Amino acid sequence: MRIAREGLPQIVLSTVVLGGAIWAAAIWFWPAAIPPALIWIWSVAFFRDPRRETVFDDRTMCAPADGTVQDITMLDGDPTIGGPAVRVGIFLSLFNVHINRSPCAGTVRSVQFKPGRFLAAMNPAAGELNESNTLVIDPETPLPGPVIVRQIVGVAARRIVCHAEPGTRLTTGERFGLIKFGSRTELIVPRMEGTQVLVGVGDRVQAGLTALVRQSAVPAESVGHGQHRQNERRIAAATP
Repeated sequence: MRIAREGLPQIVLSTVVLGGAIWAAAIWFWPAAIPPALIWIWSVAFFRDPRRETVFDDRTMCAPADGTVQDITMLDGDPTIGGPAVRVGIFLSLFNVHINRSPCAGTVRSVQFKPGRFLAAMNPAAGELNESNTLVIDPETPLPGPVIVRQIVGVAARRIVCHAEPGTRLTTGERFGLIKFGSRTELIVPRMEGTQVLVGVGDRVQAGLTALVRQSAVPAESVGHGQHRQNERRIAAATP
């Protein structure tokens, strides 16, 4: 199992602290060593960084994070996109892989960190009020842009890591950062006639592996009528 290098300081610290607790408990009463041992295993597994092969066509965007789709919201307008948009919010539990990946191929236009609060990531207000980092990507043709990925902290998450900088060239599914401990990641894309959301609220997704949104070249009403109607129902149900 590959471990993300960003997690090495926490792993070393937990090894020292929990290793001492395990050793002391094993001498005193060995069953007492089980809880700290399980916590140590979790602390290592949290920073796992699995290798993933991403294969999508040039009109499909993949999930930027592992987790559960918490909400799908139709936005009348987004200031960065400059028009209607669709926002897909993904909640990452303490047991999900926390590596963030680019949803599409493109060039990073900007990276903006915003200080904020530490509300529970499942709170709908977390996206606006919590500490966050917003990555704006100019996607390669034929995808319309820009594409926005927002890393948002939660109660337990206290540090956002983002290696991408303005001008960085990303490929679909490429790692660009992570959030340490439970958190939320949002994907915001232009909403057009051919925009199809390929997941529903409650679906589990994997970064770089799950198709999240497709921007079709033809009008939405002529693209997979059944699938489109299903997506519209999902979006309507998820919209406050």
